[in-house]
Amino acid sequence: MRVVRTISALRRWVRSEKRKRHSIGFVPTMGDLHAGHLALIRRARRENARVVVSIFVNPTQFNEVRDYRRYHRNLEADRRQASACGADLVFAPSAREMYPFGVGSRVRAPRQAEGLCGAFRPGHFDGVATVVAKLFNCVEPDRAYFGRKDAQQAAVVRQLVKDLNFPVEVQVCPTVRDRDGLALSSRNRRLRPREREQAVRIWRALAAVRDEVRGGKGDRASLRAFLRSRLKGPGMRLEYAEVVDPATCVPVNRHWSRALVAVCVWVGDTRLIDNVIVRRPSSVVLRKDRDGRRTQDAGRRTRKEVVICYGRC
Repeated sequence: MRVVRTISALRRWVRSEKRKRHSIGFVPTMGDLHAGHLALIRRARRENARVVVSIFVNPTQFNEVRDYRRYHRNLEADRRQASACGADLVFAPSAREMYPFGVGSRVRAPRQAEGLCGAFRPGHFDGVATVVAKLFNCVEPDRAYFGRKDAQQAAVVRQLVKDLNFPVEVQVCPTVRDRDGLALSSRNRRLRPREREQAVRIWRALAAVRDEVRGGKGDRASLRAFLRSRLKGPGMRLEYAEVVDPATCVPVNRHWSRALVAVCVWVGDTRLIDNVIVRRPSSVVLRKDRDGRRTQDAGRRTRKEVVICYGRC
């Protein structure tokens, strides 16, 4: 496996592989690789002739300089793990290599960036969109792989690909979790033992919401209230709990059939995000009665009224 530090070296390698008609799978990361990243690399390995992993701590997506500076970096450990999972090349540029003249041109993130994390981290998704566009231009991947834990980021990238006509297939892969359900994240290393115990409540709350929806509950306000009641306690601060459309990241209306339930929780000084996709059972149908009031009807169904749910949530 090769490690390259410059865009010119990366492009020479890409041109060589393209001449051989090799498909390229791309896993963009900021390093500090964990089992979630490795699952993406393994999937890319299965689906492509060549696999590129980028390791770049992107300064333009940090709101706090302190957070950027303290982000854990260990290129040698990341290189070994990426190689073991089948990566063919690691692209590990410096900030100067990626932004030699500073950040002049920026990509403005689409509307998917406006709510959820975007409401609390102004400019963050503009930084994400800018660096992803630059990386796509350099790597020229056939497929790019992202984790579902960062569902809003994945939605932003999907829209970016559509709007800017990148010939890239975006693959969003399942969240990888510890045995107790905590979503894997590079931030987890910052948690103290007691905070780690508290953080497990995030997934438990989301799993409980999923069960509530399966049981027939679907009112957005009540689901948010349910999460607020589950995610409070010593050392925990809920930043947001929302029920949104998975593609647009805007709050769902009363007729939703599939939704992304997303939360952001501060546990001590560590900001954690997680989410779950929920689907309303096909027996729960919203309709208007003759008086214009919306009711639930588990009996009479028409083709227009019923949303059939396939697969597991």
